[in-house]
Amino acid sequence: MAKLIGLTIVGLLLAFYKNHQSSYQKRLTAFHEVTPVDLPNCNLVKGIETGAEDIEILPNGLAFLSTGLKYPGIKSFDPNEPGKILLMNLNEKDPTVLELEIRGNNWNKSSFNPHGVSTFTDEDKTVYLLVVSHPNYKSTVEVFKFQEQERSLLHLKTITHELLPNVNDIAAVGPESFYATNDHYFADPYLRSWEMYLGLSWSNVVYYSADKVQVVTDGFDFANGIGISPDGKHVYIAELLAHKIHVYEKHDNWTLTPLKVLDFDTLVDNISVDPVTGDLWVGCHPNGIRIFYYDSKNPPGSEVLRIQNILSEEPKVTVVYAENGTVLQGSTVASVYKGKLLIGTVFHRALYCDL
Repeated sequence: MAKLIGLTIVGLLLAFYKNHQSSYQKRLTAFHEVTPVDLPNCNLVKGIETGAEDIEILPNGLAFLSTGLKYPGIKSFDPNEPGKILLMNLNEKDPTVLELEIRGNNWNKSSFNPHGVSTFTDEDKTVYLLVVSHPNYKSTVEVFKFQEQERSLLHLKTITHELLPNVNDIAAVGPESFYATNDHYFADPYLRSWEMYLGLSWSNVVYYSADKVQVVTDGFDFANGIGISPDGKHVYIAELLAHKIHVYEKHDNWTLTPLKVLDFDTLVDNISVDPVTGDLWVGCHPNGIRIFYYDSKNPPGSEVLRIQNILSEEPKVTVVYAENGTVLQGSTVASVYKGKLLIGTVFHRALYCDL
């Protein structure tokens, strides 16, 4: 009888493992192969060798890029070097990158580990750059003032909060206020790994300001990129491992009401919103398992989606660029400016293309 019970328990455990292994592979699109889609006149950006995980382009064509991310379970080609914020002037014929000097009395360059970025421009035209950072694999939001003439950043403040344990991306709505995605519920690395493997949809989105901090929506399987419509009325949230983009109505009290959900067959990462058309440009991982289990002989591919008329009954979704990793590995973001497309990656290179 004891043997029978033991065999039954073992069988149940094996069945549970097999079921979750299959689910895990499906969530990571483990068997998805890339169908190439090319763009004319694409060039790798010189000076970017360790990723450009997120990109924010100002209306005047100056682009901020976060580079050098160290993230648990993700490849890094230079794990001992601190991260940087780079600047590109997309008005130049052949734009190059410049590392922005960061100034500030209490600034610690050695632990800077930038992730998502967002900008806010005040009424007096002051540009604030908000950057998610992971010093010692914790989460902070660093607030900078962009000093355009000096081509530098002035560090103003470090924001931490118990509701911001695993910040991935942010969308600024003020100099020190923003929406933030937490991509995991647990902060402990061991518990994070089980949360991801088991598909516990416990991650969330938080609104932060000096007066109010609150969870505005939750129940995500790895909440990732976030963006706001040009008119400020809608918020878009990428759910990486569920392959979804959620559309919310934003209210004056900063709460969100769900409107619709779009499903995809790829892992949707960062969202960039075209300020002119309102189109969404999304950096994607067509085969996510190659991101989390890196093999140089079988690298992760890259994919860029464009979503037009997202609020309509039939949004138009177009694969603008797709590649199997021979050129660009692990695309996370794609942003447009005057007929050009700038594609960033989590740990690899960046690509600049004509549309």
